[in-house]
Amino acid sequence: MSVVLVTGSSGLIGSETVEFYANLGYQVIGIDNNMRETFFGPQGSTIWNRNRLMKEFKNNYTHYNLDIRDISAINQLFQKYQSNISLIIHTAAQPSHDWAAKDPLMDFGVNANGTLHLLEAMHKYSPDAVFIFTSTNKVYGDNPNTLPLIEHKTRWEIDSNHIYKNGIPETMSVDQNKHSLFGSSKLAADILVQEYGRYFGFKTVSFRGGVLSGAKQSGVQLHGFINYLMKCVMTNTPYTIIGYKGKQVRDVIDSRDVVAAFHAFYENPKTGGAVYNLGGGRESNISILEAITLAEQITSKKLNYTYQDTPRAGDHIWYISDLTKFKSDYPKWRLQKNIQLIMEEIYEQNKIRWQS
Repeated sequence: MSVVLVTGSSGLIGSETVEFYANLGYQVIGIDNNMRETFFGPQGSTIWNRNRLMKEFKNNYTHYNLDIRDISAINQLFQKYQSNISLIIHTAAQPSHDWAAKDPLMDFGVNANGTLHLLEAMHKYSPDAVFIFTSTNKVYGDNPNTLPLIEHKTRWEIDSNHIYKNGIPETMSVDQNKHSLFGSSKLAADILVQEYGRYFGFKTVSFRGGVLSGAKQSGVQLHGFINYLMKCVMTNTPYTIIGYKGKQVRDVIDSRDVVAAFHAFYENPKTGGAVYNLGGGRESNISILEAITLAEQITSKKLNYTYQDTPRAGDHIWYISDLTKFKSDYPKWRLQKNIQLIMEEIYEQNKIRWQS
C-alpha cells in the first residue's frame, strides 16, 4: 500500500494534491487542523474543503486533525504508516508576512519547527519517501527590489536585455536583506529541507512559489491575492492597494499546475536537496492595476478600492519566476492555465456562493 501524506490538506494546494493522488488510486492521508481560521478568521476557514474531500474520497482519503507543531502526534502518525509512506507533500504553513509580525513565535513554530518535525519523522520512519516542500519567493527577501526596474503605465518591468529578463533564478542570493519574519521562517524551513537532502541523501525538494492561485482558495486580505481580489469585485467589498502605485507585478500559477510539478518530481526525484522556482513565469503574470482591470472585465462589475502609499515591509515590486531550471530537468511539464483562465475559473466556480 503506497501512502501519500499531505499537510495542509484542506488548503488550496493541499486539497488539489489530495484530489490528484486519490484519483490515481493512492491511499492519501491528510493533516490539517484549520489553522487558517486561527490566522485569518472565519473567512479563512477551510472546513468546507475538508468536508468535501472526506465525502468525495471516502474510500481512500483519511483525515487527521493534527498540529504539525505537536512532534509526538506527528511521530505517532509516521510510526503507524512507516515505510508505506512513499511521498510527503508539505503545504501547511502560516502564509502571510503581515500576520507573522503579530505573532513571530507561532509563525516560526508552524513554518520552521513544524517542517523540522516532519523531516525528522521521515528520517526515523520513512527515509525512502520523497519530501516536497512548498517554499516561497519571500526567501529572496527584498533583493528583487534592487533590480533596475522601469516604470510603465500599468506595471513595473525589467529591461528586455537584463540578465533576469526571464525572471528571478534560483541563484539569486537569499542573504543580507529584509525578508519579513514570514520570509525568515520559511527560509529556515527551506534550508532544513535542503539540508536533510544534502546531509542524509534524502529525496527532498523546495519549490519556491510565486502566487499560487485557484478557485478553491479561501482568499483573505492578508493572503490569496488573486482569489481575494476577485471576491472583492464580485461582492462589492472595499479593497486597498498597498504601495508601489499598484504597479507591483506577480507571476501567478494555477494549483493544478503546481501539483503537476510535484508529480513530475515524484516520478523522477533527485537526492541532495533540490530547489526550484515555481510560478507563472513569463507566461502568466500581472500587476495589481492590470488584475483589477481584468477582474472588472470578467465580472462586469467595478471594484471599490482605495490606495495606501506605504508599501508592506519586504514586499516585492516585481517578481516573476524564471522556470528555466525546472523545465530543463522536467521537460514534459508545461503550464496549462494562464492568469486570465485562472481568474475566469475563480469567477465561474464561485459566482453563486459569493454572490448569493
